[in-house]
Amino acid sequence: MSKPKVGIFGFTGCGGCQLEILNLEEYLLDLFGAVEIVHFTEAITEYSDNYDIALIEGSITTEHGVEKIKKIGDIAKIVIAMGSCAVNGGLNCMKNLYGLEKAKDLVYGDKKGWIDSIEVKPVDAYINVDYQIRGCPPNRFEIVDVIRSLIVGRKPEIPNYPVCIECKRNGNTCVYELGKTCLGPVTRAGCDSRCPNSADGCEGCRGPVDDPNMNAQKDLLAERGLTVDDMMAEFNLYNACKGKTIEQK
Repeated sequence: MSKPKVGIFGFTGCGGCQLEILNLEEYLLDLFGAVEIVHFTEAITEYSDNYDIALIEGSITTEHGVEKIKKIGDIAKIVIAMGSCAVNGGLNCMKNLYGLEKAKDLVYGDKKGWIDSIEVKPVDAYINVDYQIRGCPPNRFEIVDVIRSLIVGRKPEIPNYPVCIECKRNGNTCVYELGKTCLGPVTRAGCDSRCPNSADGCEGCRGPVDDPNMNAQKDLLAERGLTVDDMMAEFNLYNACKGKTIEQK
């Protein structure tokens, strides 16, 4: 029986999601033994355009990227968006808040005409995405679970409940009680409450749950003299593709 062929691709991002795969260490041999890696810029030098599963890191920020992602979508039988940039647009989407021309002026000045730069969008803006592995960086054990599930024909279990559930399970003191803000009540779990475990507030890198309890979040904010606008300013760090345009001055 032939192994599933896997291509791992990077678009606009830091490369940290792909590094998380290499950081799997004790799982790498088993993982690479179960699949055939045919494209992985950070690990191999020979590539093939014949793959069954595509893992994609990074958001789409150029016309060249649009062409490339559509080609991947045409070839792959299963597409997995990996990390905040691929799933939500990530940090790169902050560019959209200023408007494309304003952002290009600020960054590139009189050289902006040389730059292939378009409005930032996540992967699913251009192709169908079958599964999303969220986070910045994603939980590497979640990457393993998703790939293993697909190999054996089982649907991966993708969490759709708030980080607060994991936080309580881990016995953490709520960071609001420590005088800090946290997006955990409205952010999708799956990270094992990584930031609150260190007494830091969740920054929303995994994006919102499908049905966030906004009333509870508003109450928490109001108790501390904060508003939804204050929360959205933090939430836009990773989720600005769904944010509001900053008034250009």
